[in-house]
Amino acid sequence: MKVSKELVNGFIIVLGIGIYFLLMQLLGLADNYLLRVFNVLFIFYGTNRTLKSNYDEGKVTLASNSVSALSTAFIGVFLSIIALIAYSYIRGGEAYIETLSKTFLFGGDPSIMTYSISLLFEGFSSAVIVTFILLLLWDSKFKTHKRSAKL
Repeated sequence: MKVSKELVNGFIIVLGIGIYFLLMQLLGLADNYLLRVFNVLFIFYGTNRTLKSNYDEGKVTLASNSVSALSTAFIGVFLSIIALIAYSYIRGGEAYIETLSKTFLFGGDPSIMTYSISLLFEGFSSAVIVTFILLLLWDSKFKTHKRSAKL
């Protein structure tokens, strides 16, 4: 059974984000919210790999590439949130989330699920933006390549 490139690249996104956050935790930088923004780079990387693979296979229609790229990004974000939930419970549950929420989006005492759902929406928004940016980049690159081939 062949695993789809969207799933493989989604797992690459999860591994990248997971290793990045564990490394930040080990270095004592987990409370620096500006460094948390860089997780979008892993979404860029995994989604770009999917689009590159599609174009290498000759799949150049915008509609099919957008579904493929969005699937990759959504898989990566969704699995990352599941990993965050599991990690949060391992690290102490609500007490761990309270340490995260002090330096991030929330005031008060969010639950693990409240925190995770809000990050899921944020992640999906990022995934859509990343996908559109990459689709435009790849589409313009392919059109330029196509024009030069005709000359």
